[in-house]
Amino acid sequence: MEYGYTGDAHERLFESYKSDSDPFPEQTPMEFPRREHRRKEVDILKRLFFPTCWNSDELIQDELAVLNNLDGLGALFYAGMRPYSNGDVSKTVAETIDRLPDIRRRLKKDVEAAYKGDPAAKTYLEIIRSYPGFLAIMVQRVAHELYKLGATEYARELTEYAKTETGIDIHPGAEIGEYFFIDHGTGVVIGETATVGDWVRIYQDVTLGALHFEEEEGEEHALKKGYKRHPDIGDHVVIGAGTKVLGDIHVGDHVSIGANSWVTEDIPDNTKVFVSEHPEQVRKRND
Repeated sequence: MEYGYTGDAHERLFESYKSDSDPFPEQTPMEFPRREHRRKEVDILKRLFFPTCWNSDELIQDELAVLNNLDGLGALFYAGMRPYSNGDVSKTVAETIDRLPDIRRRLKKDVEAAYKGDPAAKTYLEIIRSYPGFLAIMVQRVAHELYKLGATEYARELTEYAKTETGIDIHPGAEIGEYFFIDHGTGVVIGETATVGDWVRIYQDVTLGALHFEEEEGEEHALKKGYKRHPDIGDHVVIGAGTKVLGDIHVGDHVSIGANSWVTEDIPDNTKVFVSEHPEQVRKRND
């Protein structure tokens, strides 16, 4: 079956490009070396979300070009979902594409959070083109919509691809708030039932994971599925490098968790958590 998109997302995306202004890249031609992904969905998504950053100025000039890209993306979505389903997935494809303009709005907030949260960031353009945390959340936000619409396996394919590119593992089921930023990113894991609030900043090697696993009753060697096992993170939270936040616990608003912390209990609002006694360091001369 040849897929053709019939909604109005192309019109809304095209209009949204007109609202872009400094510090987002201006709507002028910029020619970068081409960079292609092994999954074509990611290439198309990058162009649709930020066309001037990815050699796609035609999208801001021609609404039909936006529609053509949505048709191509829809065909890839359809082909990716179809083997997992016994029914027609066209509705799921269309509903996912319909949500792209809203995802773009949230991604612009993620760029802002990265710029404000990283002293090394020079421009929004740099973040969009080079930050692994931004690529990871871009893919996850799309995959999360697919996940909510029932295309869970295909959604997982997309986030697993993002992990191979970035070293960041965000399950498509995780609910991520606005103004989200992962700095550096290598080794970050966010589990399926985790929720993350607004203005959350996470550093490398952080895990929002499970502490214990329940076994499935009556089935040997099988772990239980479909229950809450990951943490809920509030708004305005910073989680330092190497920290593990584990289990079905709640981290409140305005919380700062220092590097290499081990958190398995609730943390109330307006709290700082850190390792108070570090291991003693011994130094010896090479005599």
